[in-house]
Amino acid sequence: MDITIIGWIWIGILIGAGVGILTMSLATTARIGDLEAEILNGRAIREALKEEIFRLENQAKPKPRKRRKKRVVKVDKIKVGK
Repeated sequence: MDITIIGWIWIGILIGAGVGILTMSLATTARIGDLEAEILNGRAIREALKEEIFRLENQAKPKPRKRRKKRVVKVDKIKVGK
């Protein structure tokens, strides 16, 4: 009778270990998929930001403004006194 109980305990341990390993592998697979998707998203964002930085650095400088012409004001001689 003792041997049958020990046998059932070993069978329960083996079945439980198998089910536990299967459950953990399924959970890990789903998590790894999420992390890989996040990595791909980060890479896409990085590439977009690189392109934006490159575009901003290589813009042509704006043309300088035209200088204003200086107005010359002619002043007539002012007679003081007589």
